Amino acid sequence: MTHDKKNRYSEMGSQAENAIALSRRRVLKAAFAGIAAGLAVPVLPRLSACAAEASGNKVLIVYFSRTGNTREVAGQIHKRIGGDMLELKTAHSYPAAYRATTEQAKREQEEHFRPTLTADVASVGPYDVIFIGYPNWWGTMPMALFTFLEKHDFAGKTLVPFCTHEGSALGRGPRDMAGLCPNAKILDGLAIRGSHASEAQEDVDQWLRRIGLSR
Repeated sequence: MTHDKKNRYSEMGSQAENAIALSRRRVLKAAFAGIAAGLAVPVLPRLSACAAEASGNKVLIVYFSRTGNTREVAGQIHKRIGGDMLELKTAHSYPAAYRATTEQAKREQEEHFRPTLTADVASVGPYDVIFIGYPNWWGTMPMALFTFLEKHDFAGKTLVPFCTHEGSALGRGPRDMAGLCPNAKILDGLAIRGSHASEAQEDVDQWLRRIGLSR
């Protein structure tokens, strides 16, 4: 290679390095300008908590909630692992008064009543892991959950119970669930006092890690 060619290659290399450095300075300048102006600056995507959604399984979070406590816990589960959510609704309503609701719930249980659902999924087939949330009514799930569990085929599914309560914990809910879904796997459940539902995120997180559905 001649001396002139060497000089030309050296000049080309320096120009390329200068162009790269200039490009970097422009990017940084634009970024700082965006920050100063209060604009959103693109960043590299990060894995969210939902990226670990139950180790790649498709998740459904089903719950029934009259006062909103069970809904609150369902939302905390969803915050950590994602998935689809379904709040069961019935064709009939429950009284606003607590005592009247407990009396109606007791009658429904004694009569083996199966409420008509006005909110449901067409099939649980696409899901691998299904959370079942309920307030503990007279030691077990509200009858709306019985309707739901009897309607669908849970063979081969993993069911995960959780409930809100004021002293009875999960009750016999998981046992009744197992009786209705004999071919499903049922994991250890979580019971949260209704009065503490809004502050239960740490308990929810620890439970999800313990049963292997979150990191």
